[in-house]
Amino acid sequence: MRSALAALVCLSLASPVLAQAPSPRQPTISVMGTGEAELKPDFARIHVTVATQAETVAQASTANNTATERVLARIQGLGIKREDIRTANFQVFQTPQQVGPDGKEVKTPKFSAHHQLRITTRDLEGVGRLAGEILASGDMTFQAVSFGLDRQEQGADQAREAAVRDAKRQAEIYAAAAGVSLGRLLEIRDGSAQPFEPQPDMRMSMAMAKGAESVPIVPPATIRYTANVQLVWEMAGQP
Repeated sequence: MRSALAALVCLSLASPVLAQAPSPRQPTISVMGTGEAELKPDFARIHVTVATQAETVAQASTANNTATERVLARIQGLGIKREDIRTANFQVFQTPQQVGPDGKEVKTPKFSAHHQLRITTRDLEGVGRLAGEILASGDMTFQAVSFGLDRQEQGADQAREAAVRDAKRQAEIYAAAAGVSLGRLLEIRDGSAQPFEPQPDMRMSMAMAKGAESVPIVPPATIRYTANVQLVWEMAGQP
């Protein structure tokens, strides 16, 4: 009886040790893939600012509203529909102190109002002409031009698909070189997917535009999206 009890005690003490025995770790192959996609832009956006100054906030706002109405009429006169003109930002702030060449403070109105407008056009070839006509106006300051897609997620999705294909290609090369094969796909870790659009030099464009009928803006042939992803596979077989 005592021997049977002792054997039971030994088995009870041994059971936790057996339960905690680590299982062998499955070897894996982890690869980072990158992908690109290029799509033709659908529209261009020209960003301009209407700026006014006055002695009070109310006066600066009123003056800006009047100037903006003139600007809207002028832009629509260039063939842009009213629904394609949007307010990007509006702010009224104290005018920063200005100093003249002699080092003395230049007296300026106390408040400035800036109304930033975003103009959308689908005439990509006519962007330079439109920007030149905008710059010829004394009521607007040309800020920048950008290009975009109607379905931006399409470019990002195509770049992600290319990144997965790149990761699988790399993993297969590593596996073949090591004398193993790919097993189950264990993990997919999403990376960033974003557009890359080279911007023209607006300083040169603005300098050349005074009195010019067109600004030398060349629309990009495509907008490039990039994405990256990390994939982890089980390693089947041993080298």
